[in-house]
Amino acid sequence: MKLHIDIPIILLLLSGTRGLGAQAQEPVQSQAQSQIQPSAQESTSQPAEPTLKPNPLTTLRDFQPDGDEEYRLGRGDEITVDFAGRPDLAAKLIVGPDGRITLPLAGDVVMDGFTRAEAAKAIDSALSAYYANLSAQVTVTKYTANKVLVLGAVEKPGIVTFDGTPTLLEALTRSGMDTGPNKSSQIPERCAIYRGRDEVVWVQLKALIDSGNGLADMRLRRDDVIYVPNGAERFVSVLGEVQKPGAVPLTGTSTLASVLAQAGGVVSAKAGNKPHIQIVNPEDGTSRMISFNDILNPAKSNEITLRPGEIIFVPQTGFYRATYVVERLAPLITAGTLAAVGLP
Repeated sequence: MKLHIDIPIILLLLSGTRGLGAQAQEPVQSQAQSQIQPSAQESTSQPAEPTLKPNPLTTLRDFQPDGDEEYRLGRGDEITVDFAGRPDLAAKLIVGPDGRITLPLAGDVVMDGFTRAEAAKAIDSALSAYYANLSAQVTVTKYTANKVLVLGAVEKPGIVTFDGTPTLLEALTRSGMDTGPNKSSQIPERCAIYRGRDEVVWVQLKALIDSGNGLADMRLRRDDVIYVPNGAERFVSVLGEVQKPGAVPLTGTSTLASVLAQAGGVVSAKAGNKPHIQIVNPEDGTSRMISFNDILNPAKSNEITLRPGEIIFVPQTGFYRATYVVERLAPLITAGTLAAVGLP
């Protein structure tokens, strides 16, 4: 779906639900759409209007990469480059922090984000001025960049590196799922997967496992962040132009300013000096827009109440007037999916 309006837009997809119930095998689908154009000094809340929406299982399937998707090189990966008929040119190289390798004679060549075939073509092109009829073959010998980050209620939070496609259950298993009173691993009721600055999907993990659904071990993308809350934890998701997008626990003293600070602060170079913060409640499809000046004002800041499960979104500068499409995807995703479809 593509919208054409006179102002730049951000198309955000949100999905909310109350969980997996006994009668939720094939739920009646509904979608809600609301257009928000508040002034710079006003907060706005507008209910959604029902329309059709896709199957929630399809949403999770679409979130995972294709099973045959080619691996793309990243910073820190170790590669071996061989040349047919030229064993003297074979080399073992590491993709540097700048995403490049250094070749004799040719110098630096970009590798970051390339498939093996694309990397081989780039190497052939770089060396074509010095050698004729080269045909490079690139092999990944160490997948340093192929990693996900696991945080929250696990025994060993941190980076998990994969030689193949990362999957959810393997990442959680290797991080040590939280143990119960009998010291046995406990399958989390749910977890969140954060991707980049503008996507988060909630997975009802235990319900998927109990039902035998293969999406419990859904495929992940490199650099995904998995967050496992403990049972009593209250938190919000902070996305957009902040230093550390992800989940932030709520305490009795949490304010919008403190939550943004825990997310590393606003990236002013992209969000501008006075961004307008969007606070979205996936449960009822409402949205509030908060002026950054109000956040800096202690009196007004204390009046901004945050509710568990809300999504705080810091848009790029110039995009505080946005059109939202709110989809209530019951019953699979409880806290919601926020996906930026793109900017015109």
